[in-house]
Amino acid sequence: TEDGDFLALDLGGTNFRVLRVKVSDNGLRKVEMENQIYAIPEELMRGSGVQLFDHIAECLANFLDKLQIKDKKLPLGFTFSFPCHQTKLDESILVTWTKGFKCSSVEGRDVVSLLRRSIKKRGDFDIDIVAVVNDTVGTMMTCGYDDHNCEVGLIVGTGTNACYMEEMRHIDLVEGDEGRMCINMEWGAFGDDGVLNDIRTEFDREIDMGSLNPGKQLFEKMISGMYMGELVRLILVKMAKDGLLFGGRLTPDLLTTGHFETRFVSAIEKEKEGLQKAHEILSKLGLEPSHEDCVATLRICQIVSTRSAALCGATLAAVLRRIRDNKGGDKLRSTVGVDGSVYKKHPHFARRLHKTVRKLLPDCEIRFIRSEDGSGKGAAMVTAVAYRLAAQHQARQKILEPLKLSHEQLLEVKERMRIEMEKGLGKETHAEATVKMLPTYVCSTPDGTEKGDFLALDLGGTNFRVLLVRVRNGMRRGVEMHNKIYSIPVEIMQGTGEELFDHIVHCISDFLEYMGMKGVSLPLGFTFSFPCQQNNLDEGILLKWTKGFKATGCEGEDVVGLLKEAIHRREEFDLDVVAVVNDTVGTMMTCGYEDPFCEVGLIVGTGSNACYMEEMRNVELVEGDEGRMCVNMEWGAFGDSGCLDDIRTEFDVAVDELSLNPGKQRYEKMISGMYLGEIVRNILMDFTKKGLLFRGRISERLKTRGIFETKFLSQIESDCLALLQVRSILQHLGLESTCDDSIIVKEVCTVVARRAAQLCGAGMAAVVDKIRENRGLDFLKVTVGVDGTLYKLHPHFSTVLQETVKELSPKCEVTFLQSEDGSGKGAALITAVACRIREAGQR
Repeated sequence: TEDGDFLALDLGGTNFRVLRVKVSDNGLRKVEMENQIYAIPEELMRGSGVQLFDHIAECLANFLDKLQIKDKKLPLGFTFSFPCHQTKLDESILVTWTKGFKCSSVEGRDVVSLLRRSIKKRGDFDIDIVAVVNDTVGTMMTCGYDDHNCEVGLIVGTGTNACYMEEMRHIDLVEGDEGRMCINMEWGAFGDDGVLNDIRTEFDREIDMGSLNPGKQLFEKMISGMYMGELVRLILVKMAKDGLLFGGRLTPDLLTTGHFETRFVSAIEKEKEGLQKAHEILSKLGLEPSHEDCVATLRICQIVSTRSAALCGATLAAVLRRIRDNKGGDKLRSTVGVDGSVYKKHPHFARRLHKTVRKLLPDCEIRFIRSEDGSGKGAAMVTAVAYRLAAQHQARQKILEPLKLSHEQLLEVKERMRIEMEKGLGKETHAEATVKMLPTYVCSTPDGTEKGDFLALDLGGTNFRVLLVRVRNGMRRGVEMHNKIYSIPVEIMQGTGEELFDHIVHCISDFLEYMGMKGVSLPLGFTFSFPCQQNNLDEGILLKWTKGFKATGCEGEDVVGLLKEAIHRREEFDLDVVAVVNDTVGTMMTCGYEDPFCEVGLIVGTGSNACYMEEMRNVELVEGDEGRMCVNMEWGAFGDSGCLDDIRTEFDVAVDELSLNPGKQRYEKMISGMYLGEIVRNILMDFTKKGLLFRGRISERLKTRGIFETKFLSQIESDCLALLQVRSILQHLGLESTCDDSIIVKEVCTVVARRAAQLCGAGMAAVVDKIRENRGLDFLKVTVGVDGTLYKLHPHFSTVLQETVKELSPKCEVTFLQSEDGSGKGAALITAVACRIREAGQR
């Protein structure tokens, strides 16, 4: 999808090229190139670095003048084929000059900065240097434009090197472990530590000793064009000395280093005229070769070039095997982009190299593509890709920006929550309040003296639990629980209220029989997780059914009364229904038994809600101002008045509009598990429509509401999950993704979940600060009891939530205690506390 006009600079020898590369993607992908070759005078190669880069800048200016594009600021890719250390795409520190260059004040410096300085000094044009690459990388990118499977670059010419795409998680020198990065192997130095000593010959050692860099680049000296002809010469000299060739005769030319060139090897190995060429070349060296001498010389050339191709093939096979292992498969389909005079001009080198690779990797399908346009085009392609990725990244960040909340925005959310809480508590403002702040008539948390056996019911979905909770005090203080889970068939959920409560009582009867307690009358706590108006601890008026329940004759009725009527109809046992509580309150009480500082309950699961201990003097809906009462906030409706509209995004609006209750529970829709996956799906849809993801192809599965479950967020964000597993999750959803797509999806999941945790934290900060101010404290130590799948299962939600509370409420030390026993135990404990208080009152 790359598109645009790019410049490239290809510097790797005494000549360098400047290219203009036009890439178009209008349905007919094509690349147009114009280029000019410029010479670098020998005195500049050994002069100062400033003079060299000034000369390059002057040549660039001439090229731009010629094409009449000097006024345009075009992106440029710089192929710089010398050993460099890179810290980023547009920075390259020259380690050492090679190939006859000796310019001063360049080694140890960033060549991009030096070029930029020379261009700036001129002042007559400007360019944007986006990328600097090695020629091997340029070759891979050139070939990669035509074949998307190309993930290896290979050069076998005067020198040799390779590059390939490695998994980021394996590159310890670079931070981050997502995606892949091209590694410039600099494999010519393979063997410098002695690992190839067992296969190096006396001729290899002689070449090395006579080179400019003894002991260095030993692998390159066994396979590349700079040394192949010299290897053949040394063998010819040895054989002549031993009387095996040329009648034992030697000539000054044959004894002169470099006089048997690598191009001679290619010429002698040609099928038809090889022996004739051998005769011509040997004769020019002053020899009088016989036919047998020519045949022997041909055989020596074959042996040297075959070894070279085989060694090159063996190391390339190691690279390809690593790519295969990284991908976790038995097979590999990959392409190698190749350049270099030996590979291109030697008549048999390429075939022998391919044969070696296929022999060593028989299960892999490896394709080789020759680079016809050199590495300059590749540098332009790296630049084009970098430009495309940067533009797409910018576009995605712009879309995600509204989901990234600042500290100031979170403080504002906290203040608005506080205002809505005050409205809910006030008698005159309660009716219009979105955060209802419902009294629960729970006025005390456990103090450790509770004891006895209690029953609990926990009803909040298609399954419900009946529990026997044994509370012990004194030395053996603790809670022992027995429970049984029962299902509620859909026909009962949607039948009559009598049928529903008769079914519940039938299950209680079964449980008592199971526990051998049929005749015992026990106090009972009822966790009823539906919106209720409470006028007493043992009275809960159902405001409306949710979660698929539609039993008739219940809304507007006291659910405790309905339960008692069903118990009387059965006439088997009697129960003392002491308390009806919300699951948030049950969670607070469960954790409060373990931690006396626990005065807040929080649920972040499919939905979200909170409760806390409020001063009675502030609970205007209930008479009396002594002590405290737990308030069920029903905070999911925060924002229904429009007070969060400035931070709601187009994706929140889309999710809300297509929900079962548009305009309601807006805060919950931004933070709870039921909706986060759907927010992510909407963002992914938007990205894909704009060509920023999945190559612009929207699958039918992605169009399906609810297909991206919140559990996928937790799985995708898991630190130990490799991108391969992220891709398999996406494939399960019918989304054919690349490695880059997986990184983007992971980022979206992170942004959405982080915002949810921060918003939840802002709400919680408002609660703990209100408790602190209620009590006139400079500092508050408080514990929050928490339950819910999102809080428990998401790998980062709890951490971000806690960090946010700490930032927004610095005068509070807030501990979060996870509830392990659910809200049913809490209902029993509320019952135990109520019984303790009732007994104390009777005494």
